[in-house]
Amino acid sequence: MREKKILLGAHQSIAGGVARALERGRSVGCDTVQIFVKSPNRWVSKPLTGQEVADFRTAVGQTGIWPVFAHSLYLVNLATPDDELWHRSLDALTDDLERCERLGLPGLVLHPGSHMGAGEEAGIARIVAALDQVHARLPGYAVQVWLEVTAGQGDSLGHTFGQLRAMIDGVKQPERLGICFDTAHAFAAGYELRTRQGYEATWAEFDLVLGLDRLRAIHLNDSKKELGSRVDRHDHIGQGLLGLEAFRFLVNDPRFYGIPMALETNKGPDLAEDRQNLAVLRSLIFQEP
Repeated sequence: MREKKILLGAHQSIAGGVARALERGRSVGCDTVQIFVKSPNRWVSKPLTGQEVADFRTAVGQTGIWPVFAHSLYLVNLATPDDELWHRSLDALTDDLERCERLGLPGLVLHPGSHMGAGEEAGIARIVAALDQVHARLPGYAVQVWLEVTAGQGDSLGHTFGQLRAMIDGVKQPERLGICFDTAHAFAAGYELRTRQGYEATWAEFDLVLGLDRLRAIHLNDSKKELGSRVDRHDHIGQGLLGLEAFRFLVNDPRFYGIPMALETNKGPDLAEDRQNLAVLRSLIFQEP
């Protein structure tokens, strides 16, 4: 069993094959990587080939990057009252999880969805029904769905720990769900992270409502929008309204050693922004605020 340590990384493109994401990750110094397992903006993509799977596993061994985890399609909306969209979302999520299982990934991050005016209770019920169907379709799968904390923009669900708890409590197999905490989303949703008092209060509430043992991944994003804005806009580390302190608290918190932390910030083809953001994060380690 590996010694637990701080695991920092970034979302990387799978252009040219899923193995290329790990090569990109190694080039910028990632310990962990998040990927899409297919095009994030298309309902249907060509299947993974056996060679792609083999190349990916070889790349994991060569780079030492692990864990690698995935993010679901942007198009998926399990909370929708629209039956056609709900069924398409169900099929797309099933396909994502099948791909993750073939690659041996531990989790797939999922935005729970938007209720589109139907209301919180109705939206959560749709999410629960969808997750139960997916779990029934994929018995015995090791890969989990990791529900993401959202900013709560529009009718999006998942912006309170209580909403996420309701989803977990509603499903028949809650052991197949985890949580992904996004710093920018949580801040925009109203959770304070910039002060020691606010940071500790947020995580105390997380532990009380969801349990720290349910946390599987953390997205490291600064926020362009203010506390409680309910607007999802990522910024580079230390350049947004969260500032450096929130990230200093995180990277020095031993409760989160071994939890993969990945950037989702904008970058160019040379990945310079990833290198810069990771350098800033590592510069904060073992520094007192």
